[in-house]
Amino acid sequence: MTRDADEGLVAAHLGLPEATGSRRMDWAAMPREVTARIGQLLGSPVADAISQRGGFSEGLAARVRLENGKRAFIKAASSLMAPAVADFHRREIAVSERLPREVPAPRLLEAYDDGTWVVLTFEEILGHLPAQPWQREELDRVLAAVTDMAEVLTPSPVDEAILGKPRLGGWRAMADDTAVRDKVAELSPWAAHHFDQLTALEENASLDGATLLHGDLYAFNIMLTTDRVFVVDWPHAWIGPRHCDVVTLMSSASLSGVDPRPIAENHPLTRDLDPVQINEMLALHAGFLLRTAAAAGPAADPNIVAMMNALGLASLRWLRSAQM
Repeated sequence: MTRDADEGLVAAHLGLPEATGSRRMDWAAMPREVTARIGQLLGSPVADAISQRGGFSEGLAARVRLENGKRAFIKAASSLMAPAVADFHRREIAVSERLPREVPAPRLLEAYDDGTWVVLTFEEILGHLPAQPWQREELDRVLAAVTDMAEVLTPSPVDEAILGKPRLGGWRAMADDTAVRDKVAELSPWAAHHFDQLTALEENASLDGATLLHGDLYAFNIMLTTDRVFVVDWPHAWIGPRHCDVVTLMSSASLSGVDPRPIAENHPLTRDLDPVQINEMLALHAGFLLRTAAAAGPAADPNIVAMMNALGLASLRWLRSAQM
């Protein structure tokens, strides 16, 4: 691809969209029998609960204090009200149960699934989300942690049979969906002008690898403590090349005005790659996000759509700068 005069990817897209969904469930709305069951799982009734806004799930996310003084983090979703989220929670249970202790992820304490409600209880991490826009010191900490995580998770400790497919690709599917393709073209005329090249990158991409990847590695799925980095929310994990998570993280950092190219040139997971491998990942990433956002109906959470568009366009900016 070559740079042209098209200015479809403009500075206006560099803003940081809202990093939280608009449909979080509140603890007070949880059925009493479910909250009682949570207390039984944890060995003490819940005394206080603070619902959390961060993240995009339609389900519950809450920090709780038990009557015995212990604390936990609770995730829950109903198969009747949010079936997709409930299914994601089921997969996250399976993944979290199998993550080695060395992985920087919160420890799963207990979980249950009664066919309707799916509940996960984790150790509470007393930390904070990375500052947005990114502070370079925090970004460097996270990039180092992702390197260590890739080592621990190669080969994958989780069998591929229980994982979902990687959420990548979309250009080929857009070829047969004029309405979706037109919406993406409005966001990025540059992508519309280079559609064949983007499709070729997608079709030629190799996802062979042995590393368990998080599959959704952005700032809103990271917690920082004084001395540790934790990666949360693992339902989209998949097995593939070890560089994929760090490429999507670097790409998303461009929303903060960070140039991902010099980072990729020096990072241990990307510095020795053929540039085509990075370009393929960027095309796959952008294709999934932009197609999914463009295909979303009027009932979709507008915050999720905005975030998907922003992240997809960030990958296209990096891809465009490669001057392929």
